[in-house]
Amino acid sequence: MIVNKAQFVISNSKVEKCPTDGRREYAFIGRSNVGKSSLINMLTGRKDLAKTSATPGKTLLINHFLINDDWYLVDLPGYGFAKRSQEGRAEIERIIKTYILNREELTNLFVLVDIRLKPQKIDLEFITWLGENGVPFSIIFTKADKISKTAANRAIEEYGKELLKSWEELPPFFISSSTKGTGRDEILDYIDSINNAE
Repeated sequence: MIVNKAQFVISNSKVEKCPTDGRREYAFIGRSNVGKSSLINMLTGRKDLAKTSATPGKTLLINHFLINDDWYLVDLPGYGFAKRSQEGRAEIERIIKTYILNREELTNLFVLVDIRLKPQKIDLEFITWLGENGVPFSIIFTKADKISKTAANRAIEEYGKELLKSWEELPPFFISSSTKGTGRDEILDYIDSINNAE
């Protein structure tokens, strides 16, 4: 898939205010500082579409971007940012869970995971929660340019072993690097294949 057009549409904290035109939505989520904004900019070919920041936990709202006048890319708040207040964390959790569980247009949720880290409890718990609620999702391993190919393969294997402790089969996964553009075609083609499947 070639992204010819990517435009910001709306930012809000309430699912009721999300677009009502029925287009499919592909949402991106991950722990704070996993490289979500950089990945979104890389996928769309726009350097400043999603605001990147050195401060983790910058995305606090549900952000909709219309791609090729055809589908929405949705940037969700990151989870697990320890420095936020308890009330702030509870509010972010409410926004995330309300969107994921109630948004009929949500076609696939991409869960971003830093490939350099061992499987994190918070990510595994979130993935388990998605499975329990029947949410269609895929995993994107980010920052693949920061480690060797051998280390990356080892990390993915380790993650797979961890998931297979509670899953019968593994979800689709992608390896990405926002700096090098790794994974861009694979992720966009995956979205394209779902859009053309029905």
